[in-house]
Amino acid sequence: MPIKKDKIRERGFTLLEVLIAISLFSVGVLAVAAMQGTATRGNRLGNELTQATTLAQMQIETLKSADTGNPVDCLVGLPTALPTGNYTDPNNPVDEKGDPGGIFSRSWVIAANTACSRLVTVTVSWTIGTNTYNVVLSTVTRGGGN
Repeated sequence: MPIKKDKIRERGFTLLEVLIAISLFSVGVLAVAAMQGTATRGNRLGNELTQATTLAQMQIETLKSADTGNPVDCLVGLPTALPTGNYTDPNNPVDEKGDPGGIFSRSWVIAANTACSRLVTVTVSWTIGTNTYNVVLSTVTRGGGN
């Protein structure tokens, strides 16, 4: 008995269907790859920001704990243990622990605030490619941990 043409079912994919599927899959894979690169760069920058902030905080704590001498002396003049001026870390460039040999540059400015206090501003900067990043922290201190 002959088979009728309308009853025949074709099975499988045509070449056009396969090419469309491969094209859609390729676009999806490329999007995921681009997202992965962006996420990696974002994570690296976040890590560097954390390290720079820690470096700035460490320097602020060091400067805040400087001994300013007799507290009564500040009534006569500014504390001499925190002389005003611009300073750079002698170990520049520093790593995330403040040791020589990293990517960070640390500097600080000590300015007069009142007769008994100083305004301390610490800046940590670094360059990745053509982009320069900065973290700036400021505090007012009387020294001696205050």
